[in-house]
Amino acid sequence: MFSERITVMVEGALAVALSVVFSALRIWSMPQGGSITLEMLPLFLFALRRGGRYGCAAGAVSGLMQLLTGGYIVHPLQALLDYPLAFGALGVAGFLRDRPLWIGLTLGALLRFLCHVLSGVVFFGSFAPEGSNVWVYSAVYNASFMAPTLLVCVLLAYIVWPRIRRAGNGR
Repeated sequence: MFSERITVMVEGALAVALSVVFSALRIWSMPQGGSITLEMLPLFLFALRRGGRYGCAAGAVSGLMQLLTGGYIVHPLQALLDYPLAFGALGVAGFLRDRPLWIGLTLGALLRFLCHVLSGVVFFGSFAPEGSNVWVYSAVYNASFMAPTLLVCVLLAYIVWPRIRRAGNGR
């Protein structure tokens, strides 16, 4: 039992570290924040392997680490929404690990997207063009990097997950 908990903690730490490193390796960056990266992939794979509870915890830690290593803060609630809550939401994929992969990954990414949209409306609405709906602006802006990021992560997860599942305790 004790060694199992240590194994989960080490795997979680590795997922967090990979996520933070992958966040710095940007495939494409948006002008006002947000980018296409592989940062969600290790968190998704960890959540699928160890379950939603551990996945949400690792995601929240990853969000905190990203916040501490260069996050953009305009308000404490914005920091909470855009980092620990948004990345913690990715762990929800682990609660759906008995379903097809794309379902859990999509739900986790959708919850992260909703955190970013809410943050965008409340704290970055001034960037919306005059006369436009801030909800639509925030949703379109955030979808422009979240949708391609999710697509790449889902494709890679389908390639990597069978190997991870065969190698260990994954379901």
